[in-house]
Amino acid sequence: MDYQEKLPLHVLSGFLGSGKTTLLKGWLAQQNLNEVALLVNEFGEVGIDHHLLNEVAPDTVLLPSGCVCCQIRGELKTALLDLFERRTRGLLPPFKQVILETTGLADPSPILSTLLHDRQLQHHFIQGTLVTLVDAEHARMQADVQPEWLAQVSAADKLLISKSDRINPSQQTLLADWLGQLNPLAQLSDTRTALNDPHSLFLLPLRSGSRQQRFRWLGACANDGYRLAPTTHSVSHPVTQTCVITLHQSLNWPAFAIWLSMLLHCHGRTVLRMKGILRVSDSSTPIVIHGVQHTLHPPVHLHDWPGELESSKLVFILRGLEADRLQQAFSRYLRAFEEP
Repeated sequence: MDYQEKLPLHVLSGFLGSGKTTLLKGWLAQQNLNEVALLVNEFGEVGIDHHLLNEVAPDTVLLPSGCVCCQIRGELKTALLDLFERRTRGLLPPFKQVILETTGLADPSPILSTLLHDRQLQHHFIQGTLVTLVDAEHARMQADVQPEWLAQVSAADKLLISKSDRINPSQQTLLADWLGQLNPLAQLSDTRTALNDPHSLFLLPLRSGSRQQRFRWLGACANDGYRLAPTTHSVSHPVTQTCVITLHQSLNWPAFAIWLSMLLHCHGRTVLRMKGILRVSDSSTPIVIHGVQHTLHPPVHLHDWPGELESSKLVFILRGLEADRLQQAFSRYLRAFEEP
């Protein structure tokens, strides 16, 4: 099955109480429900959210008790394959996308790993957009005491601020700046804006978006002056760093792939997120790569360069690994493998 026929699996993440179900209800009310399949994962013995969502999406599937990021990844696979089989047999409408609402305690990276490394799932599904909700009122406190919060925020393709009416405008600005430093790769918005433009909530700009949308896929770092040296942002609670590497020469793709695989193998827990658009020596068009912790997604070939970007750009979000150290490792790789 080629890319155009595969079904995107979008993930809606966010810590407990961030408003995932409320957002999903509002979004579903504006959709053709024959085109959406919904999976809900709740932590605990009794599910509540799927009953609320059944009001607008009667075919909502509740995953078995437990956290989808750890003990029930097998059930996630079973549920997805069951949905696809029922769709094929005509027992469900021919939906075009699957939405997974995770429990507020889930780390998204194992979910993505399940989809990327399982051959059966790869045949029918592709990774969609990972949207994380951030509770404006409680974000700082959750960042201090809940390690899952950072995993959800750093893995996101889109960050949506919820309950922004509970903080004043100056606090909203500070929160947006802080989130932009924690994950400069993510598109930042709020839930109200998302519901006003429901088509864009789970949009896949990497392949199907416009040139400018694919340019913005790199996040705030896409406009970072194309510097050769890394830029570092340190924030407290928790501490992360952003390393931006820009390279004007073409990369040796096989050698670079080995270097990157070794980096993630050794430092996957400290490389929270990475994205890149690369000019490689054996291709006239750019290659896009991205990953979450140890999980590296298959590279994607674009038909053209997005926006005004024409140089290779790599962006890493780090925790526990100094940006200077990563830059030095990349420089050693260049000296060892790349032509002058």
